[in-house]
Amino acid sequence: MSANVSAEPAGVDLRPLSARSVVLSVLLGTHPPRLPVKDLVRLVEPFGVGGSALRAALSRMTAAGDLRRTDDAVYGLSDRLLARQRRQDEAVRPRTRAWHGDWEMLVITATGRGPAERAELRTRLARLRLAELREGVWLRPANLTRPLPAEVLEIAEPCTARPARPAAELAATLWPLNTWAATARALLAHAAGAHRPSDRFTLFAAAVRHLLTDPVLPPELLPADWPGDRLRGAYAAYRAELGEPAPESAD
Repeated sequence: MSANVSAEPAGVDLRPLSARSVVLSVLLGTHPPRLPVKDLVRLVEPFGVGGSALRAALSRMTAAGDLRRTDDAVYGLSDRLLARQRRQDEAVRPRTRAWHGDWEMLVITATGRGPAERAELRTRLARLRLAELREGVWLRPANLTRPLPAEVLEIAEPCTARPARPAAELAATLWPLNTWAATARALLAHAAGAHRPSDRFTLFAAAVRHLLTDPVLPPELLPADWPGDRLRGAYAAYRAELGEPAPESAD
């Protein structure tokens, strides 16, 4: 293993492993996301989580509402975490369509929202891979096939637009594309040198977190040598290498 693998590379968020993060990562990578204790013990052991630590984590996570436990000692994700699994699946396998120059535009029509509500809405729209052009106006190229949630449509008006500004120039102002690409390349470089299971687990969990922020733009709007597909491919290879549910991002 490279001497630098365990050190956090510049611009890369490598969160330390805990029993909770390992359990959540394994379940977030499992379809359907339910496993009996005996399988969890086997899957988390390579990442330094022993049986007693696992059972303590399962108890705390069930009490906190992260997990549900059935009578036969099978643990599954709560509804909140099922929603996160769907977002992460979409990050790894985004559904796109051919782009013909149109942009999705979302104009916020609801008023009287407080700071917390506005922050929550910004988070929700960013998860939909929209970017804020100015206060209350969000947009992106119309190359995704995902629907807009009903709760968003209740407070916003969707439109189709063709901005006068050159599309690649506009995209570069809406998303930090060069910064995103640099972090993706750092993840790929460090993953290539990571050999211990815990190091690879941590790196690929960080890779999924990073893919959640990929704007998934049409190729013609991206900088040269965009590493998004390479990062997705490396993650897919890691899943095949494990032959087991692979780690997804966990807080």
